[in-house]
Amino acid sequence: QVQLVESGGGSVQAGGSLRLSCAVSGYTYSRNCMGWFRQVPGKEREGVAAIFTDGSTYYADSVKGRFTISQDNAKRTVNLQMNSLKPEDTAMYYCAAAEWYDCGSGSWSQGVRYNYWGQGTQVTVSS
Repeated sequence: QVQLVESGGGSVQAGGSLRLSCAVSGYTYSRNCMGWFRQVPGKEREGVAAIFTDGSTYYADSVKGRFTISQDNAKRTVNLQMNSLKPEDTAMYYCAAAEWYDCGSGSWSQGVRYNYWGQGTQVTVSS
């Protein structure tokens, strides 16, 4: 059974940093796209970043230069380092996995591409 469990959320002041981690179990890493999404109540879910099995990374324009996605195959985790956080980054952050899907195909930020989702971790950035 595939499980994705996020951790690392919390509250921080604007300009601060947080590191989110997604622990993956019951899942093989071959040719998969791992993504981070976020959602604010009343708004659509937004793709934040994604990483393919070969290490290729993709980012939303709103986080480029501030967020970094990485994966640790030995620890079976996908991480999101978030620096220079802004109040508008406040959201519930979700980890997601898309089997046999190449993030580079152009639609990595579409949630419907992903088969599995974590429960989410809250990030709150105060001004």
